[in-house]
Amino acid sequence: MDNRINIKNKKAYFNYEILEKHVAGMQLKGTEIKSIRQGKASLGDSYAYFENHELWIKNMMISEYDHSSFFNHDPYRDRKLLMNRKELNKLEKHTREKGLTIVVLRVFVNNKGLAKTEIGLARGKKLYDKREAIKQKDQKRDMERLGKMG
Repeated sequence: MDNRINIKNKKAYFNYEILEKHVAGMQLKGTEIKSIRQGKASLGDSYAYFENHELWIKNMMISEYDHSSFFNHDPYRDRKLLMNRKELNKLEKHTREKGLTIVVLRVFVNNKGLAKTEIGLARGKKLYDKREAIKQKDQKRDMERLGKMG
């Protein structure tokens, strides 16, 4: 099985400081996995939250499958994440702390053909941290440009 599906949330690394990462399975419908394999998913403002000690993804958009009949899925429905209880309890404890949230970093298809998500326990960056990140990125780009010229 080719493993080329790798949908990233680039905004997450800019808006959040990622403290730790976890990989979780997703409970999907048949048309959802087919759309993910076509690369038709968006992680824009997606995040994970706890409800009844279960972890759910909100605002993850998986486009409707093209070749489906009326059995298609709702593109913005909440999807359950599958992790072992020990990890879930640890994450739930951390999210009760002030300022920590769980963001979806990427969606990928593993070697067995299963859709997985990489989630990160994150703390929101302040505006001055974002400015600093932009400044460092610009400096790095300028240095690479000077290196190619010389």
